[in-house]
Amino acid sequence: MKLYPNERTLLLIDGANFHATAKSLGFDIDYRRLLDLFRSKVRLVRAHYYTAIPEEPEYFATRPLVDWLDYNGYSVITKPMKELTDAGGRKKFKGNMDVELAVDAMRMANQLDHIIIFSGDGNLRSLVAALQELGKRITVVSTLRTDSPMISDELRRQADHFIDLADLGNEISRVFADVVAKQPVKKRTTTQARDLAKIDDGDN
Repeated sequence: MKLYPNERTLLLIDGANFHATAKSLGFDIDYRRLLDLFRSKVRLVRAHYYTAIPEEPEYFATRPLVDWLDYNGYSVITKPMKELTDAGGRKKFKGNMDVELAVDAMRMANQLDHIIIFSGDGNLRSLVAALQELGKRITVVSTLRTDSPMISDELRRQADHFIDLADLGNEISRVFADVVAKQPVKKRTTTQARDLAKIDDGDN
């Protein structure tokens, strides 16, 4: 990563896109580790997380994450999802946050040297170009290491730097090994052991 400690830096995280990218690589993001990583390397001005939320809470599986981010160093920007019904009568939800992300980036540009965008959405290419015209350095974070790249070629070419999320996995993913190691081992009862033995022997 080309990061400089004196650069005033803003993180812009397209929540839905970033989540899908991490899932495509097979890991979950530890947002505390992500924030600590960039705080240790740059003058972090803000970290913004953008996500649309449904009006009906049962469809909002990431509500605990959004609440946690809001209390732990992130500025969370939300808007209501639009509910659509397709020709088959199935409900679909749409919640693009590109406009909100772009407005914040342009509004804060004068206070920044470097903007890191966690998204592969090609619609952001024009925003990147506009920020570069203002003399800002732009990095995008996504991945090429999936069957179908998660970043548009236009956005990757426009950015000053590209970071493949796969290269950050060891530093910002959740660590499950430690959790498993600390869990107590459950001893089997005599009955459970006998039942398992019957299964192993093929005894029904």
